[in-house]
Amino acid sequence: MKNSNLPDFPEYIRNLKAKLKSAFQNPLISPPEDWSTGLLDASPFSVFIPSRFGGRGQKVHECLTVLETCSYESLPFSLITGINGALFLQPVSKYAEENLQEKVFNDFLHHRSMGGLMITEPDFGTDALQMQSSFRQEEGGYRLRGTKHWGGLTGRADYWLLTARGETEDGGLDRSINFFVWDKSLGGIEVEEYYDSLGLEMIPYGRNRIDSRLPAERRLKPEGSGVRMLLDLLHRSRLQFPGMAMGFLKRLLDEARQHVRSRKVGGKSLSGYDQVQNRMAVLQSYYTVSSAMCAYSTGTAGVEKDCSGLALPANAVKSVITDMMQSAAQTVLQLVGAKGYRRDHIAGQSLVDSRPFQIFEGSNDILYEQIAETVLKSMNRLKESNLYRYLKNSDLTSRASSWMRESLDFSLKSGLSQRKKVDLGRILGRLISVQMVMTLADRGFRHDLAENCLEIMKRRIQSLLGSFADSREIQLIEDYEAGSAWLGFVPG
Repeated sequence: MKNSNLPDFPEYIRNLKAKLKSAFQNPLISPPEDWSTGLLDASPFSVFIPSRFGGRGQKVHECLTVLETCSYESLPFSLITGINGALFLQPVSKYAEENLQEKVFNDFLHHRSMGGLMITEPDFGTDALQMQSSFRQEEGGYRLRGTKHWGGLTGRADYWLLTARGETEDGGLDRSINFFVWDKSLGGIEVEEYYDSLGLEMIPYGRNRIDSRLPAERRLKPEGSGVRMLLDLLHRSRLQFPGMAMGFLKRLLDEARQHVRSRKVGGKSLSGYDQVQNRMAVLQSYYTVSSAMCAYSTGTAGVEKDCSGLALPANAVKSVITDMMQSAAQTVLQLVGAKGYRRDHIAGQSLVDSRPFQIFEGSNDILYEQIAETVLKSMNRLKESNLYRYLKNSDLTSRASSWMRESLDFSLKSGLSQRKKVDLGRILGRLISVQMVMTLADRGFRHDLAENCLEIMKRRIQSLLGSFADSREIQLIEDYEAGSAWLGFVPG
């Protein structure tokens, strides 16, 4: 049932912008509880729905543009859009039965429904594959039980994508992960506690007790294993993070530009100071990197593609751009000064709203370690120890590594510590980002912005290489209090 009355995309975005500006006249104040009435009337989720069900067709550039448009006005609402799109609608469109898809997409397009994903459990966050939520087959379907928390839109979503492991005959749980589509009509999800979150106050989070029976058709059907489906879902979602980052970084850059031009210190505007110019140039480099990542993801993150094998670019994109989001918020707060620390100023609010992006969907420290381990395992298979020789033959880093050959032409030692792997992952993630910027520049992106960005990225990579080369190991001193009370060393 293709919708032939859809507006063209520019008109659609203009309407969405108008709705967002009306709802977020003050971007720091969450709209009233009925915010979904106005915002969802603009159909922000329709870009994640196939055209045969009345959606806009799941075009990646449209999905990213919607996320960008939302995050310029409200990072929390952009995250809500990303949760609904990347973590619910896209997986449903790829793995759910046709009849279920029709019901879900109709509810999202015409009844203002929302959905989310529940993976994380109180004792199993990073170690999600050990989750204890379980299911067993019953007549006509499945019974699913467990406890989930930190699912965005807790108590608010009409649909949930639930993950669980099958019960074995001996009372244990099998290794495979399975997905189920739940909706409110099925009952069996009780919110035991709402969390008083530090930021992203528009999005309810909490702990959910699950004991629900679901019809057989509510189980998603993977094209391979359940773990492969999970990786496909998560990697595609991580590749779409630059959409949320894009509008957020542009808004902070615009706010910072306005402030440094108008603020007078020592008889001249802040923009006249070299240190301020440097901070502003770094902010612009984040804007450029995010632009390059959006262009890259447009060609790689389509629902029709299998993203399960894209761990390296997906983890690099997610970790690097979310580090930049937090760094940008810190920079703008520093530029604004004390005023930015007020709750009614965008700088401080951006700081607390962007911080969770470095944690959810994979803590950045863990992702950097995984990036390093992926490269180290590949080097080991090829019996290659020289970092430059390996990177110059990778599609993700060939040009970037040649650009920094002198700094990268060294051999890696075996048995790197975890902290060294994290450092190496940070370096690799930024090299991958540099290559994306180079590719974007080849397509006609502004030369001056690209050149500035590359020089700033080189500076950061060289700093990280210096840290990586430092072989000294610093250990935690457990009994630190003995002999360390400063008052005992004050002269008579």
